[in-house]
Amino acid sequence: MNTKIPKLILGILASLYFLWCAYDPFTWKLLDGVDLLIHEAGHPIFHIFGEFIGVAGGSLAQVLMPLIFFGYFVYRGQYYSASFILFWVGQSTLNVFVYANDAVAMQLPLLTGMTGSEGSFHDWNYLLDTTGLLNYTKQVAGLIRFVGTAMIILAIAGTIYFSSQNERMFDHDE
Repeated sequence: MNTKIPKLILGILASLYFLWCAYDPFTWKLLDGVDLLIHEAGHPIFHIFGEFIGVAGGSLAQVLMPLIFFGYFVYRGQYYSASFILFWVGQSTLNVFVYANDAVAMQLPLLTGMTGSEGSFHDWNYLLDTTGLLNYTKQVAGLIRFVGTAMIILAIAGTIYFSSQNERMFDHDE
């Protein structure tokens, strides 16, 4: 079965959705709940490396998890699938941008139901304050947003380019 047209259509639809994510990263999106679960799981996983890495581990985990899937598909030579997963990498990175961008204002509602300014712990305030970069929050957050958007643009290019290749969408062969 020729999957080139459906893959192209799926890539274009995903491109539109994830461009919206890049344009307006502050609005809650479909994958944000998944990112949040992975983020929270990352804290205890990375905490074995110390307090700082444990705090950073939430954001690290939510970007590393889709990168693991990306690497898996690259390893298998399934470049369309890898490109498609790159959308998630970019979106998750943009999710980290939103959190990092809030490091000074601390107005995001956190899992405790409070905002960071109400006494709840704010990862990025701690991370940037500890590294002496709190005064550079906008620059750090801007760099994270740039990287997330670049990943989405690479995903767009990859899904469009690799949609014309003969890779099967769901390859179950070993």
